[in-house]
Amino acid sequence: MSAPNKSYDPVEVESLKPEEVDKARDAALAAFAAAQDLAALQEAKVAHTGDRSPLALANREIGALPPQAKAEAGKRVGQARGQVNQALAARREELEAERDARVLVEETVDVTLPWDRAPRGARHPLTTLAERVGDVFVAMGYEIAEGPEVEAEWYNFDALNIAPDHPARTMQDTFFVQAADGSPDSGVVLRTHTSPVQIRTMLTRTPPIYVICPGRVYRTDELDATHTPVFGQVEGLAVDKGLTMADLRGTLDHFASSMFGEGIVTRMRPSYFPFTEPSAEVDLQCFVCRGASVGDPDNPCRTCRSEGWIEWGGCGMVNPRVLVACGIDPAVYSGFAFGMGLERTLMFRHNVEDMRDMVEGDVRFTLPFGMEI
Repeated sequence: MSAPNKSYDPVEVESLKPEEVDKARDAALAAFAAAQDLAALQEAKVAHTGDRSPLALANREIGALPPQAKAEAGKRVGQARGQVNQALAARREELEAERDARVLVEETVDVTLPWDRAPRGARHPLTTLAERVGDVFVAMGYEIAEGPEVEAEWYNFDALNIAPDHPARTMQDTFFVQAADGSPDSGVVLRTHTSPVQIRTMLTRTPPIYVICPGRVYRTDELDATHTPVFGQVEGLAVDKGLTMADLRGTLDHFASSMFGEGIVTRMRPSYFPFTEPSAEVDLQCFVCRGASVGDPDNPCRTCRSEGWIEWGGCGMVNPRVLVACGIDPAVYSGFAFGMGLERTLMFRHNVEDMRDMVEGDVRFTLPFGMEI
C-alpha cells in the first residue's frame, strides 16, 4: 500500500488570488463609505456580503483547492470578510447616529405650543344665561314652559289682543311663512315673541299658573351692534287670585338682583302693550355708575350715557281680553306678565358692546364666560 501523496500542484483559482480578494474588499469598503443613509447601506451590504457577493463566491471556491492550499486561501478570504463586516458595522453606527440627530432636529416638539389639537369648545353664554334665569324662577315656584317657533297668527297676535291692523303684523316686523300654494296669507308666522307660549299655557292649564318661557324669536331687524333678526327672549306669566302690580314689582326686583347683584334698583315707566293693562317699561339703575354720572360732566358713563337708567324690558298686568280669549274669568283671576331680551341682559351683565359677537360663533367670545354654577 502506497503512502499518501504529499506533493501537489497549486490550483490557480482567479477569485482567490490575493489581488482579487483585496479588490473585492476595497470595493465593499468604498461602497459602505459612499452610502449616505441606512437604505443605501443596506443595498451595499447585500451587494458585498450577500450570498452572491464576490467574497462569498470566493469563499466557496476554497473547497476546490488541495488541502495544503486551503489554509492560506481561507485565512486570506476570512480576513477580508472580517474587515468588510467591521467596516459595515462602523458605517451603520455612524448613519444611525446621524439619523437620530436629524430626527431630534426635524421632529422636535415645541412644548410651549398648545398641546390639544382638538381645542375644547364652550357652551354659549346665552344658553347658560337662559338656564340661570330658569333656575331663578324655578326656585320661586315657577315652571318652565315651551312652545313652537313656527306659530299660528292667532296665538302670536289675535289671542294677545293685537288687532289685524297693528303695525307689528306687517311685513316690516314679522316673518310670514308662505303657504303651500305660494300665498303669503298662510296664517303662520315665525313667532315674534314668546308670548304665544303664555297663551298655550293658559289654554291647557287651570289657574293658579306660574310659568317662565325662554326661547328664540324672530323679527325683521337688520343685524347690527344692538339688533339681530333672531334673538332670545324670556317671558314670565303669573295668573292667580289677587295678583297686583306690587307682586309684579317684587318679582322683577328679585329677578334683577339675581342677574345684576344685590342693591340694584328698578323703576317702572308707564307704557302701552296690547296684551297688558296697565303696562310699563322696566328700567334698571345703571349698575356701573349707580346714577352718579347724572349731571356730572366730569365723570360720564358709557353704559347709561349718563342718564342713570337702562331700559331692560316690558311688563304689566294681563289684559282681561287676553284672559277671556284663553277661557279664564277676569272677575276671579288676575295676572301679570313681563318679557326681557336675553341678549340685552347678557350685554348688561357682562358689558358686551356688540350683539354681533354673540351670533358669529367665534369660540374666542364664548370661552371667557366659562360655566354658570
